[in-house]
Amino acid sequence: MIPMTLSRIAEIVGGTLHDVDDSSTQVTGTVEFDSRKVGPGGLFLALPGARVDGHDHAEAAVAAGAVAVLAARPVGVPAIVVPSVPNDGPSAVMLLEHDTDGSGAAVLHALGLVARAVVDELATDGTATDGGLTLVGVTGSAGKTSTKDLIAALLRERGEVVAPPGSFNNELGLPWTVLRADAKTRFLVLEMSARGVGHVGELTEIAPPKIGVVLNVGTAHLGEFGSREAIAVAKGELVEALPSAADGGVAVLNADDRMVAAMASRTKARIVFVGQSEDCDVRATDVVVDDQARASFTLNCSQGSARIRLAVHGEHHVSNALAAAAVALENGLAVEDIARVLEGTKAASARRMEVTERADGVTVVNDSYNANPDSMRAALKALVSMARSDRHFGRRSWAVLGEMGELGPESVVEHDAIGRLAVRLDVSKLIVVGTGRTSRAMHQGAVMEGSWGDESVVVPDAAAAIAILEAELEPGDLVLVKASKSVELWTVAEAILAATPGADGENTGSENTGSENNTGDENTDGENSGDSQ
Repeated sequence: MIPMTLSRIAEIVGGTLHDVDDSSTQVTGTVEFDSRKVGPGGLFLALPGARVDGHDHAEAAVAAGAVAVLAARPVGVPAIVVPSVPNDGPSAVMLLEHDTDGSGAAVLHALGLVARAVVDELATDGTATDGGLTLVGVTGSAGKTSTKDLIAALLRERGEVVAPPGSFNNELGLPWTVLRADAKTRFLVLEMSARGVGHVGELTEIAPPKIGVVLNVGTAHLGEFGSREAIAVAKGELVEALPSAADGGVAVLNADDRMVAAMASRTKARIVFVGQSEDCDVRATDVVVDDQARASFTLNCSQGSARIRLAVHGEHHVSNALAAAAVALENGLAVEDIARVLEGTKAASARRMEVTERADGVTVVNDSYNANPDSMRAALKALVSMARSDRHFGRRSWAVLGEMGELGPESVVEHDAIGRLAVRLDVSKLIVVGTGRTSRAMHQGAVMEGSWGDESVVVPDAAAAIAILEAELEPGDLVLVKASKSVELWTVAEAILAATPGADGENTGSENTGSENNTGDENTDGENSGDSQ
């Protein structure tokens, strides 16, 4: 964060200083919502969590080095206090579900105001950033995090980049990321998520992008939006917020998704179409997939062409790579440099198509961070592609799948369709984890499509899935693990990887069949609930 005095922050947020001896004291460290992560010179955000209230940890944060707390009430230590907002019922913002008195909403709003002030200052300050900060926004139903990681890797060739870890992409994660930028930052790459119409627009008010990337319009969180058309409205808010072409605005749109391509009419920015269609500005041709489901393709654009072999797994990453390449081209990277960086960039965010091979040849594809129908289909296709390769030919493919959340009235239909797809793709073994209606629908879909015997089974929990795998896995098998984040199905992947194959190839298992999911619940559950669509 750029150094900023407490009096200046109070002025920005319309707050008052309490228990502050010197209003000229500067925040020079990071802004944190977990009191355990506060360091010298930092600013602590007092937000309500599931079990505790950040206001109760203000003293500990200051003792750890914070110069002040951004709070909704006096806390007995230096604080910038902002007035609470009226509480008219449950908040639509997921991370404010425990905000009973409007204090969390007030602090969150103030955080956004500080982030906007920092963006405005850095965007006009060209002393250390060669013309000022360039902000890139990325949205879409799937692939935001992977694409953000690719863009960040490419832009580091041109200067210092700030991008969020994982999926910090909502009303807390986005401004938190913005405040990591300082005078040396050349590029700020941000994910922008939505759980309803208007959410992306609100994020662009905090951090107005110059370049906007829209990847796709899918069915994630369909229950909250109501329709794909509503999802398209929400995603298109990003391109609506871009400056005009004359002012340098650029909209990177996936031409292979008709709903995304149609967003061209909603922006004054210059349009760059990416995809595999002939009329795309940045195009992929001659796409092939290797035995690890890594795609190779020829990148074609007006600046030239290059053959690229991606290091990330899954053919769906071709469109992500094209979008990242388009952003890089807009910022002056040569085609050959783009190819070099993309070929050397592996998955930077955890539990997203992580491919790991055990000593006995069992390969685990851990894609358990989150799931929606589109990403589930892509993962299943990647699994089958690997199983059918020359290297793995004749080995079995396992899909350990859990619930896809927030699909609304279409949930049963979508889960049934995934079960059917697993059979059509000839996945050897399907383990459906869960006891709810949707889990039964996935299993029943597989049965109705032609699964017989124990090709598809439904089990109550991760432990039961682990027990089956430990008993039945054979050397060389491939195992996909995927579900919505709330299912925590990564425990299955971790347990299988931790299991020690016996001398005869059998798995001897491990004492710990789960994982300690320490998300730092000391304040706001420590982990940003930034897995919105």
